[in-house]
Amino acid sequence: MTRDATSRPLGIGLTGPIGCGKSTVARWLAARGAVVVDADLLAREVTAPGTPGLAAVIERFGRGFLRRDGSLNRPALGELVFADPDALRDLESIVHPAVRRMLAARLAEAEPAGARVIVIEAIKLVEAGLAARCDETWLVTCGPATQRARMARRGDDPASIEQRIAAQGDLVLRLSPAATRVIVTDGQAAETERIVAAALADALARRDAAGPPND
Repeated sequence: MTRDATSRPLGIGLTGPIGCGKSTVARWLAARGAVVVDADLLAREVTAPGTPGLAAVIERFGRGFLRRDGSLNRPALGELVFADPDALRDLESIVHPAVRRMLAARLAEAEPAGARVIVIEAIKLVEAGLAARCDETWLVTCGPATQRARMARRGDDPASIEQRIAAQGDLVLRLSPAATRVIVTDGQAAETERIVAAALADALARRDAAGPPND
């Protein structure tokens, strides 16, 4: 049965560079009733102890990336792949297909449950084809000084910060053509949250005004 435009969930994709506030924006949307699916958290699930994903990662990168408790040493692996594009591609080729399958399952659960808004949070939203599942793509960004300060506050050392930022390259420039909206997070949190709330209200209004899909 076809759902009309006002009853189907609004799909929002959140993407943007590391340290620019995607997760904060996602939390604000969740507080307004959205179901949030975080691709990074799914990546952790598909490489949890005992999973085929973890076994494949260890087969490719070696047992030196296992902690004593059998979990993946993510910081150590991150240092490797952010310095080695080939290693990063290999890791993504293992993790991304499993994440896409799990994400599809989560989305399939959310829609029948009556979710009004479904948010997919992913750095690789566009490259992985996840943006095609969304009505809107929001690019969350901030200035370099803000980005570095946030990464430092969460415990990243200066060398790691520069390495991770460099690995993403000109991400904002590459993602801008795909963005429906750009959310700049340099300002005060309260003001940025008001901007996000207004963007959500506008997105819902535009979806409702569009009427039923032609199918």
